[in-house]
Amino acid sequence: MGKFYNKVAIIGCGAVGATIAYAMSIRSSVSHMVLIDINRDKAEGEVMDINHGMVNFSPIDIYCGDYSDVRDCDIIIVASGVGRKPGDTRLDLARNNVNIIKSVAENIKPYYNDALILMVANPVDILTYVMAQELDIPSNKIFGTGTTLDTARFKYYLSEELELCINNVHGYVIGEHGDTQFPVMSSINIAGQPLDEYCKANGKSVDINAITEKVKNSGAEVIKRKHATYYAIASSVCRIVDAIIKNEHAILTLSTVNCETYGLSGLSIGLPCILNADGISRVIPLKLSDKEKELMDLSANTLKEIIDGVM
Repeated sequence: MGKFYNKVAIIGCGAVGATIAYAMSIRSSVSHMVLIDINRDKAEGEVMDINHGMVNFSPIDIYCGDYSDVRDCDIIIVASGVGRKPGDTRLDLARNNVNIIKSVAENIKPYYNDALILMVANPVDILTYVMAQELDIPSNKIFGTGTTLDTARFKYYLSEELELCINNVHGYVIGEHGDTQFPVMSSINIAGQPLDEYCKANGKSVDINAITEKVKNSGAEVIKRKHATYYAIASSVCRIVDAIIKNEHAILTLSTVNCETYGLSGLSIGLPCILNADGISRVIPLKLSDKEKELMDLSANTLKEIIDGVM
């Protein structure tokens, strides 16, 4: 068994950070949680609001703090940054949020003590790479949410098409958390049966290209209607935290700088990773078709262009 993780810091208490805090409180995922934000009043308000309902759940110790409180944290969740506006791509956020993340890194450095760092702020691939460069810590200890949300959305839309429980639909979306992401066809199966075989045996037909486009546009569609996305990403963060604190060795599509398995370097990108209490133990090499290899190169090059422009 790995060590028991019981204290988490959430840096950034906007809609995403606050929702993560609330979701983790409801689940009683950890025993201690500290919220940190440049707007201390906002962080204090979120803490008060969550604590006022704690009687209805298994209580945890949640409080407002500052960067010195990360010194004894086991997981640091970084949700700082400006939000995505209608019409923006995640990469449009890069230049503003890179400066914010560099500032966060400088504030973490004096107190960093071997915690795992989970990047949530967008564009998550770019910001994960920036944070990894700024902190210069072991690469297994820093990772982003990557394409965990895109994979969840893909499974949801595919399950809707097939009229099946989402838990029986499997597959991975990898690459950039953005416009160049793509599903790996060889990874898609229904309760262990390849998708094409399942569809043929059950008289079903699905348009994977249409689902892929729907997944890519999901964030923008939510933002158009409610101005921000935060529930689904919060649930993805809870899933990642569970994999850590329970030492699950779960396979999740995280943004990682350990991408040599796919012939890549100098970036962070969403790949299937084995995650446990020590962080990422290894990256799983999926079987990519020639077309998927081209898509991976496109995704990597898209991210590298942005990195070159902001580093």
